[in-house]
Amino acid sequence: MNKKDYSIGTLCVHAGYNPHKGESRQLPIIQSTTFKYDSSEQMARLFDLEDTGYFYTRLQNPTNDAVAAQIAALEGGVAAMLTSSGQAANFFACFNICQAGDHIVSASSIYGGTFNLLGTSLQKMGIEVTFIDQDAPEEAIAAAFRPETKLLFGETLSNPGMKVLDIEKFARIAHEHDVPLIVDNTFATPVNCRPFEFGADIVTHSTTKYMDGQGVHVGGAIVDSGNFPWEEHAEKFPGLCTPDESYHGLTYTEKFGKLAYITKATSQLMRDLGSIPSPQNAFYLHLGLQTLHVRMPRHCSSAFQVAQFLQNHPQVNWINYPDLPGDSEHTKQQKYLPKGSCGVIAFGIKGGRENAIRFMDRLRLITIETHVADCHTCILHPASHTHRQLTDEQLLEAGVAPDLTRLSIGLEDPEDIIEDLKQALD
Repeated sequence: MNKKDYSIGTLCVHAGYNPHKGESRQLPIIQSTTFKYDSSEQMARLFDLEDTGYFYTRLQNPTNDAVAAQIAALEGGVAAMLTSSGQAANFFACFNICQAGDHIVSASSIYGGTFNLLGTSLQKMGIEVTFIDQDAPEEAIAAAFRPETKLLFGETLSNPGMKVLDIEKFARIAHEHDVPLIVDNTFATPVNCRPFEFGADIVTHSTTKYMDGQGVHVGGAIVDSGNFPWEEHAEKFPGLCTPDESYHGLTYTEKFGKLAYITKATSQLMRDLGSIPSPQNAFYLHLGLQTLHVRMPRHCSSAFQVAQFLQNHPQVNWINYPDLPGDSEHTKQQKYLPKGSCGVIAFGIKGGRENAIRFMDRLRLITIETHVADCHTCILHPASHTHRQLTDEQLLEAGVAPDLTRLSIGLEDPEDIIEDLKQALD
């Protein structure tokens, strides 16, 4: 049985690292900046991308590459690259095929940091973005495209609003305009949704969240499906389809085929920008990935119980949790995330922002922290914390109501979580 045919749980445990006779059963941490060679010619071939191997950890490292391969296997992609954060992953994923004068179309219901990255930082680099309502009709989204548009972006589950992306619709629109669809799959993880199966071309992750699951690692990942036909649209993607003079005129699509996108991101962007995780950090991520398939069902089942409690509490004004029958996103959740969405719930307390803060200050078990999606149940008021740099108009555009409270259900017994919520609400 080929390893690619294994179920997701088996891949979580076994993918990426294959020890041979007498080698370490656990993934070794190769905590070294550099690697030794016997001749200058051997090193030169590596620098010219004429040979495979390791020479400097900023570009590649055996520990990091094993974990990247593990994530690629989980998503069903051809290759992956680790980055030092989820923000770096989204930046590299876009910048790998964009340059000054280009344009991006993105769903507006995305994480506030990504909204700023696309709408502010990339803008300063000469890359424009148009934010659209992901639930708008296809023709309305298509109207946002320009000749210089290079990609369409969205999140499988939006952070923090918990909207479900219609991936097939977005893929159809992107491909009609000859550009790839990039999907941030952080909240769903490949355990609950694999966007490539619905037409997405590139997937990103903040591996800081469920993939790590312990709150000890900050990192990101980019996974390429290998399916987008770059050379058919060579005029749109010269960085991949024309010679790179910094590598003696090498053309990535000709030299590396389906590995062109990740190879360029590694050998060019990581070379120049250096957002690499340490091997020690990658090892922590590897440990988390080995239990991802066990943890995600628990997060989902506990969150469903908590969501039912909140839905029926008189102090709760509204709740967004796609797994609840009757939720506006439930139909899409059943299509794209039938095993469950994740452990994150968005809700609003009667009395608005002031009451939300009073409620959070009375919690005993649940902690207030700038994190989400790990084994501890935690809570945040995005308008006051993660999204506080956005204007009220931008908050609404990003799907963040002023009274929105983001609750991330951990691995504690759900009865204890509900009891803590009850005493604080009461």
